[in-house]
Amino acid sequence: MTQHDAYENAAAKAPPSLDALADRVQGPVLRPGTEEYDREQNGFQQAFRNDPVAVVGATGPGDVRAAVEYAAAHGLPVALQATGHGLASVTERPLLVSTRRMTGVTVDPAARTARIEAGVRWEGVIEAAAPHGLAPLSGSAPNVGAISYLLGGGLGVLAREFGYAADHVRSVDLVTAEGRARHVTAESDPDLFWALRGAGANFGAVTAVEVDLVPVASVQGGGLHFDADLVPDVLRAFTTWSATLPDELTASVSVLEYPDIPPMPEPLRGKYAAHVRFAYTGDAATLERLLKPLRDVGPRLIDDVGEIPYTESGRIYADPPVPHAYFGSNVLLDRLDADALVAAAEAGGPGAPAGAVIDVRQLGGALRRRPEVPSAIGHRDAAYILRVLSALDERGADAVRPVHEAVYAAVADATVGRRVNFIYGDRTTTEQVRDAYEPADYRRLRELKRRYDPENLFRCTYNIPPAD
Repeated sequence: MTQHDAYENAAAKAPPSLDALADRVQGPVLRPGTEEYDREQNGFQQAFRNDPVAVVGATGPGDVRAAVEYAAAHGLPVALQATGHGLASVTERPLLVSTRRMTGVTVDPAARTARIEAGVRWEGVIEAAAPHGLAPLSGSAPNVGAISYLLGGGLGVLAREFGYAADHVRSVDLVTAEGRARHVTAESDPDLFWALRGAGANFGAVTAVEVDLVPVASVQGGGLHFDADLVPDVLRAFTTWSATLPDELTASVSVLEYPDIPPMPEPLRGKYAAHVRFAYTGDAATLERLLKPLRDVGPRLIDDVGEIPYTESGRIYADPPVPHAYFGSNVLLDRLDADALVAAAEAGGPGAPAGAVIDVRQLGGALRRRPEVPSAIGHRDAAYILRVLSALDERGADAVRPVHEAVYAAVADATVGRRVNFIYGDRTTTEQVRDAYEPADYRRLRELKRRYDPENLFRCTYNIPPAD
């Protein structure tokens, strides 16, 4: 079959009434069977993709509202995508609303807030805030979409000092399942505001948020890379060391086999190594003292600790900026046991049937404290989060699932839940989503889902079904 034939067949699947939708929106309505459709639905995650009946390239809230009303009228689920880093469900044919054109960022330096439209990436907020000596509570990868990160909780590079990013949301603009545009605050809609901050994609199509900024212009940060023979010692040292840290220091450790390719720093190419990375808002002298137990473990392949402008905070984790195929998830831990961590690393290490990145991030600090305005984020008492991620080849996700399960089995005794922001796959189960919340909160979310989206229009996400 030629590409032209494939496009012709795909076009036959499109609903006949898309012209009516196209007449209502300012942005394009892209139909199966066109190259533009293929480009627009493609995201950072290359392993899985939606197969939408059409893609609406929204230019503003009006386009989003028209798309939601059209979907509701035709019995279609709604999927929303800015960057396409995470896909929660690819099992249905939704109407896909692409928000990548909605890129407005407005900073209020006096109030220390930013208004962020639905298609904004964190790098845009970082650049807008920096001239004012301010920073957002962004994550390890600045090219991630800000809205989906916030709706899922938001675990940033300064998380232990400032808490979850979602707890710093001031207001949310969204379109509900009934096609109503709402400006939601703690005062106007306390129940919905609670639910949006932690489970928000279930309750509407968010078009913008207002969020706090923090007075941080630079951090002491970077990382220490250790060669394969020191990996077990590094993991044991991290277990002890991380328990002694002040809240102003947010740290993590990863173990992986680095690809032998030119973009990788030469000392890491083709090597299995441990990488301890951190951001600290204190002074350099104190950081040097804090790092001594780690440096005492042994020589480093790379030691690049120093002062970093927050505009370069992406250097700390150096997450891959290029779209690729991957699969992964996570578990929350109530403690970190050194033997279990070493066993987890071995389960996903060089001898495993498929490669895996194992990433452990310390929680605690401000993440443990309840915010003044409650949110739906669960398991605040968790001490660490362990993520497992694999790049995929032609064998697909089934080749890596057993490796991931072996890693999780090594820490099963300490597992207390998970975070929806770190589920990367082709399907998300009800059990996975339920594990992200406290039982009473999950029941409350289901009741609110029944109130605000009884038909489960917004189910192409980490879905919380309406209560029966």
